Amino acid sequence: MELGSWSLIHSPSLLALIPLAVYIIMVFRGKDNTSGIIVGIAIGALMMGQDLKMLASAFAASLGSSTALIGVIIMTGAGLGVLMTEARVTHTLVYWIVKRIGVNTQTKAKITLVICSILVCGLLGTLGGGNAVIAPILIPLMATLGVTPTVVAALFKVSGEVGLMVGPLTGVTLITMEVTGLSYGQLMVGAVIPFAIFWLGGMWFAVKRTQRRTEGKEFYRLDDMQNINEIVVTPRERTTTIVFLLSFLLLIAYGIMTKQGTSYALIVMILLSAVVGIVGRMDIDHVVESMSKGIASQAKMFVVFVTIDVLLNLVTLGGGFDAISNLLGGAAGSSPTAVMLIASVVGGFGIEAAAVAEIKIIAEMFGAAAASSGLPMTMFAIAILSATRLTGGIYPTSNMMGQLGIAQSENTREMLEANWISSGAAIVFVIIWALIGPMILT
Repeated sequence: MELGSWSLIHSPSLLALIPLAVYIIMVFRGKDNTSGIIVGIAIGALMMGQDLKMLASAFAASLGSSTALIGVIIMTGAGLGVLMTEARVTHTLVYWIVKRIGVNTQTKAKITLVICSILVCGLLGTLGGGNAVIAPILIPLMATLGVTPTVVAALFKVSGEVGLMVGPLTGVTLITMEVTGLSYGQLMVGAVIPFAIFWLGGMWFAVKRTQRRTEGKEFYRLDDMQNINEIVVTPRERTTTIVFLLSFLLLIAYGIMTKQGTSYALIVMILLSAVVGIVGRMDIDHVVESMSKGIASQAKMFVVFVTIDVLLNLVTLGGGFDAISNLLGGAAGSSPTAVMLIASVVGGFGIEAAAVAEIKIIAEMFGAAAASSGLPMTMFAIAILSATRLTGGIYPTSNMMGQLGIAQSENTREMLEANWISSGAAIVFVIIWALIGPMILT
């Protein structure tokens, strides 16, 4: 891409950030992600002097980008999720976990919920979809032991988010690995696990407070819920689940040992879908139909991935990211601590429900400053996690409200307060690590 003859700006310029700012403002005011991006592209095209041919080329290039590839992977993963649900692989996993832990106290019930949510959301690559699958199984357990709906909602929210960070094939994991250059193991050990421990730890403390404040005031209605003791795992479901898990582990291990790239994840999704279909003895047409159903459910998100790439390329064309990097670099100086804190706080605040878009934006805005200041990439990954994952816990977002709905709670105030406490714990960790991390790692 190049600036048109009638471009309104000269690169690099902070004015090139206007299209991105318009998108962020629109999303923050409750507009759809795609609507905000399209308006941003229109403004960017006018500012950068792009004619229709140039725009067509930009969209064609975006369809072949790594961002679009991750979108295809997520769509395929959604198709796999539908197959797993139909073959009752997900239900079997949850049943095994519940029975193994032997849930008979509130503490065990909450631990079970956290484990199931992380596992299922990490496997399916979706927060709302993953928790929606396990909720009918887990909620009767919570109700029996007196765990209130708002506590369930709060735990669903953070546990599911952690699952998206931990899952080796989720969009969050893949794009973070790409922009930081870290391997899966480096990302987990250096960023995700420590961040998740503090975030989950903060939520664990918060829900104890929430339980005390809501106990006796909130109750579950157990209509249409599934009693765990009534679940029967058939031999076929057991075999399908075991083969699926073994196949998943083998494919991931092979990918790590042979240092496969992002595109490998797509092959893994396809092979796992074949495994579930064959072992579950599904008709091939039914497998294709189920996969298509799941893929179609993520079509809107794929549009977001393609269009955000065009928007970011327009901003880059105008030198917007170069200009902001120079500005922030000057403010932070050569201090990796300052770069990490600024990236963590400024980040993608307000750009909720488009994680890949958020991470791409943050990498463009702060990547150069992080590199020039000598900030270790594991610390930059933590900044990315802070700036993107905590967004949905600061104010009522679609992700937060979705978990309230799944958990059958309407107590937004208590949900917010629990998320503020858990986010606060994660923020304290980020601040402390930003201060001492560079001294240890460099």
